[in-house]
Amino acid sequence: MLDGSSRPALVPTMGNLHEGHLSLVRIARSRRRPVVATIFVNRLQFAPTDDFDQYPRTLSRDTELLEDASCDILFAPTASEMYPEPQSYKVHPPEDLANILEGQFRPGFFTGVCTVVLKLFNIVQPQIAVFGKKDYQQLLIIRDMARQLALPIEVLGGETVREGDGLAMSSRNAYLSPAERVESAQLHTALQRMADGVRAGRCDWDGLQREASDALDARGWKTDYVAIRQPDRLSKPATSSPLVVFAAARLGTTRLIDNIELSSLS
Repeated sequence: MLDGSSRPALVPTMGNLHEGHLSLVRIARSRRRPVVATIFVNRLQFAPTDDFDQYPRTLSRDTELLEDASCDILFAPTASEMYPEPQSYKVHPPEDLANILEGQFRPGFFTGVCTVVLKLFNIVQPQIAVFGKKDYQQLLIIRDMARQLALPIEVLGGETVREGDGLAMSSRNAYLSPAERVESAQLHTALQRMADGVRAGRCDWDGLQREASDALDARGWKTDYVAIRQPDRLSKPATSSPLVVFAAARLGTTRLIDNIELSSLS
């Protein structure tokens, strides 16, 4: 076990890096310790119908970006290195947190995420790990796992980085056609309208959610969920603050997710 002064800050990714990932590297760098980034497309978190084979892999470009961002170490294992034998031991997060929102539409997703993250934690032995808030539910679950398993790791959340029109940066944005890229900003617009309604004092949560979902569907999206939740356990709201508004929807063949905090998850 490395001592606390030499244990690194970890930024786990699946590659095809963008400014959102690099902002997490900068957060890690600010903690004045070695920075390790990982790139691994984790089959365990993909359903058979998901885009595992099509997921963009850009290791050469990613390496250059990490060098420019002053990342000290890149760990990019192969599938056989991460899973030298069938992964029969897995981490199953609690159903009340893992089987809602993303978990409802991607069964087993968070089991795959937690299993690979725990393996990366064991391999790298970081003092700090940084994850993006765009994957808000994932951040909550990983933080919960670290606490319940007594992992000596501080899990930090980095703010969502957006394009000029509000679209949250994501590796999957590369799938969008030019016309879809223009339309994709409407996901953030729908969330902003929900957030504005909450800030204006509306407490008819179902009505706000339905309006946002209907607005997206009317534009040709296929909405998986639009939800207003409390930030700690993602339970349904009892008061008007603090809250987070979430959405996940498909535009063509591309599935996008986003959220807006009406509170702070540091």
